[in-house]
Amino acid sequence: MRPLRAEQPPALVSRPLGPCALVLTLALSTGALGCGDSEGGATSEGEAGTTAPSSTDAMGTSTSEGGASTGTSAATSTGVGESETGDPPGPDSALECFEPMYVGDAAAIGPDYDQFELSIGSHCKGTNHQEIEGVERVVFLGDSVTVGSPPTEFSDFYRVVLADSLAQRFGLQPPGIQWQYLDLGEGQSAELESGAFASCAKWGARTDDVVPMSQQIADCFPEDKRGLKTLVVMTVGGNDLSAIIQDGIEGVPLELLWEDVEQFIEYMRETIAWLKEPTRFPNGIDIVFANIYEFTDGTGDLTSCPAAGSAGFDMPWEDPDAMNEVAVYANEQFVSIASETQTDVIFLFEHFCGHGFRFDDESSPCYRGPDSENWFDLTCIHPNPTGHAAIADLFLSVIDE
Repeated sequence: MRPLRAEQPPALVSRPLGPCALVLTLALSTGALGCGDSEGGATSEGEAGTTAPSSTDAMGTSTSEGGASTGTSAATSTGVGESETGDPPGPDSALECFEPMYVGDAAAIGPDYDQFELSIGSHCKGTNHQEIEGVERVVFLGDSVTVGSPPTEFSDFYRVVLADSLAQRFGLQPPGIQWQYLDLGEGQSAELESGAFASCAKWGARTDDVVPMSQQIADCFPEDKRGLKTLVVMTVGGNDLSAIIQDGIEGVPLELLWEDVEQFIEYMRETIAWLKEPTRFPNGIDIVFANIYEFTDGTGDLTSCPAAGSAGFDMPWEDPDAMNEVAVYANEQFVSIASETQTDVIFLFEHFCGHGFRFDDESSPCYRGPDSENWFDLTCIHPNPTGHAAIADLFLSVIDE
């Protein structure tokens, strides 16, 4: 069983950036594992150890299901609920949002968010608890999904696409080209801060890598920057859940796995509470984070990705239902944190479900129809350019509304 790292200050913990410990998850949720290697993707010509620029437009292009937005997010008219923020009315329930997305029964996907008090965005891409305006600084935290990874070009990373859009929307100084690059040796942005933007996300990061004593917090929130109205964007939790599921495959008792589940959820709650403490950012802070996606489209078929078996995730839990409960519970608790703290969460899991490696399986609970496509790259766990564009759109839609 992996040790609970709460016993030592997270900032002092080092984790090798060796070969990708490819993902896992079952039935409903796995997350974005960090990968310490650029397996399957060579860097383009340019500086050694970085991905080089390409001619791709950093704004991305619109797609029919959550591609990069090049303008104001389009709202859907899926409900009649009142909005406390003065934005278009959102749906009455999260399930009402998800029902039109799948061919089958949306309730069968798993997480029940309607047990919490939520304000859902009219776009159905996430919650709508914050009026995000007057942003002076943007900070990206978390794992490899936020950092970006080969073989995707740096200009397609969601943080690069989103930074470009946010610079325009809030009149911010955009980041320079080095900030957009990827430092393969460190597994993070080649430059941590540039213009009005910072990125302290790192490959392999777990929730204890973003808690108050962590290096990500220390690097991205120096005292002299806390007077700026700040927007935090974050993907994290996938590596925690993946490690737990791997432990389950190896036979760790379920009661011990549940202790780890509760611990990483508590780390996440602690992080958001620390950031939202009123005196810490006197001019305000808004936080938008993602729930946890997976690549099996709700089937639990880890071998659906051709590279998954080579990482040792080709065996099921003895009790698959118990594993499903772990995954569903984790996603529900992330959404509950957004409700409790009045921060916002994007529905990453729901929008990617049906775009994994079983996207064309009509028996999948996430099946979307014959026009669906895969949004994951050859590492199994990271988004491809279309997936990155979708993530940028999810974040931008929630921020805009």
